[in-house]
Amino acid sequence: MPTHHIPEANLAELPAACGVYVFHGEGALPLYIGKSVNIRSRVLAHLREPAEARMLAQACRVSWQRTAGEVGALLLESRWVKAQQPLFNKRLRRSRSLCAWTMVPSAPVLRLVHSRDQDFARSPGLFGLYSSGHAAQQALRGLAEAQQLCQARLGLEPASARGCFARQLGRCALCGGQEPEDQHDDRLRAALAQWQVQAWPFDGAVGLVERAGDWVQTHVLQHWAYLGTVEGRALQLPAGHAPPPFDLDGYRILVGPLLSGQAELLLASAS
Repeated sequence: MPTHHIPEANLAELPAACGVYVFHGEGALPLYIGKSVNIRSRVLAHLREPAEARMLAQACRVSWQRTAGEVGALLLESRWVKAQQPLFNKRLRRSRSLCAWTMVPSAPVLRLVHSRDQDFARSPGLFGLYSSGHAAQQALRGLAEAQQLCQARLGLEPASARGCFARQLGRCALCGGQEPEDQHDDRLRAALAQWQVQAWPFDGAVGLVERAGDWVQTHVLQHWAYLGTVEGRALQLPAGHAPPPFDLDGYRILVGPLLSGQAELLLASAS
């Protein structure tokens, strides 16, 4: 079992409840921030993990903050990791700019757009979310190879009278003449559907309500970003708040719960 210096009294106080926990060392920065539906069980599991020996050797105490549900824990973990930059977290870093594919309406031509130039939270017709143009190109190339799509028609290689490179390998029916353009483009649209970015489906902010027994929290959300949490069932926007920029981690956390129709929501118009 890895060595640590966390007092047993500290560990004994860990709640068997949902929330966010923080491993602290001697320095000002936290060592690690995580979330769990059972803080006590998850922290004790860390103490038994040989791969985390280096972090645990520096750990002196654990703090935590409970949440009424798992979505709140995910949102709070994301916020804390970005704000505090813990030494041993390797994810949930703040993205300065994102890019995505969009299809030109008048023709099946893909174009790369950037979040610095348009509002990703409310833009329809976006596909994939990437930290760089290179990552976007690589993902699209992989999709083309898997679906045997024409990389020249997708703009991934120069057009040629001889057809794309995949034709030489017998992997492009379009350049080989076995598939008409409209059928190829329909397959492209179907393949892109799995990458579709959902536009923010509300006119303004919403509150996502979570409950743990009699305890109720409302997470205030706008444009896939987390604005904060209030106690009770009430939608209260932060004073003087501005519409937040698109947040990739917030999108990934919230798109499922908000679009499933199963979450309890408060709309701004009803506040």
